[in-house]
Amino acid sequence: MAMERKFPRKVKRVVVKVGSSLLANHMMKPHEASLKSLVEQICELRGKGLEVILVSSGAVVLGLGELNERVRPSDTASLQAAAAIGQALLMRLYCDYFKARGKVCAQILLTWEDFADRTRFNNARNTLDVLLERGVTPIINENDTISTDEIKFGDNDKLSALVASLVHADLLIMLSDVDGLYKKEDGKLTELFREIRDITEEIEGAAGGTEKKHVARGGMTAKVSAVKIASSADVPSVIANGQMPDVIRRIVIDREPLGTYFFEKEEKLLMRKHWIIFVAKPKGRVKVDEGAKKALLRGNVSLLLPGVFSYEGNFKGGDVVVVEDMNGEELARGITNYSVSDLAKISDKKAKREFIHIDDLVLMSR
Repeated sequence: MAMERKFPRKVKRVVVKVGSSLLANHMMKPHEASLKSLVEQICELRGKGLEVILVSSGAVVLGLGELNERVRPSDTASLQAAAAIGQALLMRLYCDYFKARGKVCAQILLTWEDFADRTRFNNARNTLDVLLERGVTPIINENDTISTDEIKFGDNDKLSALVASLVHADLLIMLSDVDGLYKKEDGKLTELFREIRDITEEIEGAAGGTEKKHVARGGMTAKVSAVKIASSADVPSVIANGQMPDVIRRIVIDREPLGTYFFEKEEKLLMRKHWIIFVAKPKGRVKVDEGAKKALLRGNVSLLLPGVFSYEGNFKGGDVVVVEDMNGEELARGITNYSVSDLAKISDKKAKREFIHIDDLVLMSR
């Protein structure tokens, strides 16, 4: 018998992400057996006292299926229309399957703005906490019907990682139609990575070789990017094949070493710095001179106004900006104390203090 997988702490709160390829068949109709199995496994975990949050794709694909269309449209309006149709169908199915087992589920639709705005960020966390306290399974999806390029996550893998960070989950499970991340040699996929402690260039290269272009948006590259977000928030992750029987129960309850397991980082980022790097969308860019660059790279300093050489964008005080060197290489991200209009009015930069305070500045280690 294979050894049990060891998690860093007792798993009490789990985020499960399921992709479109598991929820819809080749005709873009609901894969009811998969949906039922998913709900049964979640209810089994709930019965053992665990809390489960489901991040579910599938709205666009099922919407296209309802319209008897087989090709994913490229224009935003058609995608949003399909999402509006499919989301209603998807939630009706989930509600029916949970109700059949005497359980309740809830729908939560999010955009990036819900994470980027601190008030909405906290409101989302409070809502999820109350639902979980009452034994309800939250089902989260991106709000595709109103999302624009500026507020899109791009894929639900990233959304699931941000949710896992938001709720301080003990484990993130991303279910797909592949067994996990495979090693890549001479351009060919070989054996499965069982455990990964650090995401190296080799790991990212292997992820790039396992993209799947079916009905889903996110391939393995998107999943590895999501793992970076989760691991920096002290959340370990598993990428596994959702078509395996009872895969969630086997990972969480039986602790079978299925799929690829990604360890959490030993030094987790503080929530505020995690938000600056992974959640907030930068509203501008500033270039700093060589002296400021050297000071920043030494660490433990604020970015002072005299070191700012130039700036672009339309940011205000409290916005996140990207800090670059004179060659345009990203050095850091941080929350600026100044707006563009403030900077335009300042004639004597030496008289001013911090452009970005040290507590609001995160170096981007390469």
